[in-house]
Amino acid sequence: VQLQASGGGLVQPGGSLKLSCVVSGLSLDYSTIQWFRQAPGKELEGVSCVRSTDGQTNYADSVKGRFTMSRDLTKNTVYLQMDSLKPEDTAVYYCATPGPCDHGLGYDDEYENWGQGTQVTVSS
Repeated sequence: VQLQASGGGLVQPGGSLKLSCVVSGLSLDYSTIQWFRQAPGKELEGVSCVRSTDGQTNYADSVKGRFTMSRDLTKNTVYLQMDSLKPEDTAVYYCATPGPCDHGLGYDDEYENWGQGTQVTVSS
């Protein structure tokens, strides 16, 4: 299983970025996938996940209303649209699969396969 995350970059506060995560070796038709992030000096934090069965999404309180996770099953790809970005969103963002998403976000040790991460920096 391989995950390839991309789309990170430098953006000003209030700006937007869209991350992508292409998955191979595992079908997102049957596997939940989650975005995590890790800011400098901090632990990994769950950001959002999408459930395989019905596409339901869950979000961390810190990003609710600003981030939107979606998936394209024909491309086996998920996206994270990030709007109204804040400096505190600065982190390396990772996608991981499979893991739990039925009752909120999963913990990092519950997810088996990880992408390499993409850096998001929000700064003026």
